Amino acid sequence: MPLTSLPNLLTLSRILAIPVVIATFYMEGDLARWFGCVLFTAAALTDWLDGHVARRWSQQSELGRFLDPIADKLLVAATLLMLTAFERLPAGALLPALVILCREILVSGLREYLAELRVGLPVSRLAKWKTAIQMTAIGFLIVGEAGPALVPVEQIGAVLLWAAALLTLVTGYDYLRAGVSHMSRIQTNRAPAPRHGKPQHLT
Repeated sequence: MPLTSLPNLLTLSRILAIPVVIATFYMEGDLARWFGCVLFTAAALTDWLDGHVARRWSQQSELGRFLDPIADKLLVAATLLMLTAFERLPAGALLPALVILCREILVSGLREYLAELRVGLPVSRLAKWKTAIQMTAIGFLIVGEAGPALVPVEQIGAVLLWAAALLTLVTGYDYLRAGVSHMSRIQTNRAPAPRHGKPQHLT
């Protein structure tokens, strides 16, 4: 499948949006925060859209399977780091952000190892919910103080981030268990067959 197929272009657009989202942190005013939120949300929606288009139009490819999780992790990691650097994470929200980043690194390493063994690690339904809640939380946190005065935008973002972090622990454990199970099975298959009969003693 060529790089210029629509699903791959949508995935690439998610990566290309990252520098623009980062740039909004250096701009002054509420408008910059809202623009950053809209851009981040649009990029996050392409995560669902590229997979939907690929399945509907039968345009799934190895390149897409490679780029899609990378684009997601780059977008999430870059934005969480910028929120931390600009001190726009509410008190207590740093820990769930750290949990999310550590989980992303763990799953990425696990996928890379299993890919060498030609073993796939499919995304679970719970992991999709985790991603949706996580993206929503980050959108709220990007807006932050620019949100309506009557709406506790930062607090909502922090609560959603904690919810995403808890789901992150659950899904991370599920992926790790599945990965270890595959590794153990492969090691068992590679183990030498036991010898039968009495051992021979040389004299």
